[in-house]
Amino acid sequence: MSDPISDDECWVAGSARDRRFDGRFIIGVLTTGIYCRPSCPARHPKRENVRFFASPADARAAGLRACLRCSPDDVSRDERAVLSAIAAIQSAGQPLALAALAEETGYSPSHFQRVFTRHTGLSPAAYARALLAERAAQALSAEQSVTEAIYAAGYSAPSRFYEANQGRLGMTPSAWVNGGKGAAIHWAVVDTSLGRMLVAATSKGVCRLSFNEGREALEARFPEAELVEGGDEFEALLAKVVAAVETPGDFSHIPLDVKGTAFQEAVWRELRKIPPGETRTYAELAAAVGKPKAVRAAGSANGSNHVSVLIPCHRVIRTGGGLGGYAWGLDIKRKLLEKEAK
Repeated sequence: MSDPISDDECWVAGSARDRRFDGRFIIGVLTTGIYCRPSCPARHPKRENVRFFASPADARAAGLRACLRCSPDDVSRDERAVLSAIAAIQSAGQPLALAALAEETGYSPSHFQRVFTRHTGLSPAAYARALLAERAAQALSAEQSVTEAIYAAGYSAPSRFYEANQGRLGMTPSAWVNGGKGAAIHWAVVDTSLGRMLVAATSKGVCRLSFNEGREALEARFPEAELVEGGDEFEALLAKVVAAVETPGDFSHIPLDVKGTAFQEAVWRELRKIPPGETRTYAELAAAVGKPKAVRAAGSANGSNHVSVLIPCHRVIRTGGGLGGYAWGLDIKRKLLEKEAK
């Protein structure tokens, strides 16, 4: 099995019946003598009765037999098909026709789409678009001009880039490259029960929420932007943000203007799914985005969040129950968790 993962990570994925891990390991149930896929719908066994194997062959060598409900011996073919398609998409650098990908695997287009989505969490087309978007983010930070960055990322024309990323990037690509050049960012510092809070927003949504920072932090992050203190429309948004911080709940009604790599944005989306009053470990967060070995990377993405509270990175703790880190201090993290627990 490529990319082996720890027993604890296997247990988390199996407990969640996460289909994205089918083919990466096998669950052996010693009391029943069978082995299963991670996504098997059968009742969960007790942890002490479980052993994890790299492959069905290893499980059979240990005297176990295949589960009739989830047919774990069929996983290897699915995995090979998905890996082959991913390699083709990465080589092409753009979306490929579903029919062509399916023909290479011997599956029907509809069945291959289901297999690919089960393993990666994305359709083949969405996977290719996410790959392009990640390349665009990297290129926009490295290239000298927006046009150069667009072509370097693999887009066939600037129009394709703008069409694909409409509503996703927030600021224009040129503003992204040039420290916010041409963008107007409204901001304010307000008193809250957690201390002094900086809130900043573009016309598309909140781009910065932090504690114990002021205008100088925005100038460092967006040196070329027009910084405007206050503003009527911004004040209405600010009131919603303060209410959300003081009374934790669903933040989905508050628009955000944030950017990151495809992996970072996947982590941020998972963070927003954690209900108030609940926490996740860094390992669980990594598993949720389909990268159980990338615990450090998930922690880094968690810490790279520009919009605290609204993207609730404070809801992630260490496996042993410790608070872990927090950019604005553990006292604020502790208060946020206590407030949400009520």
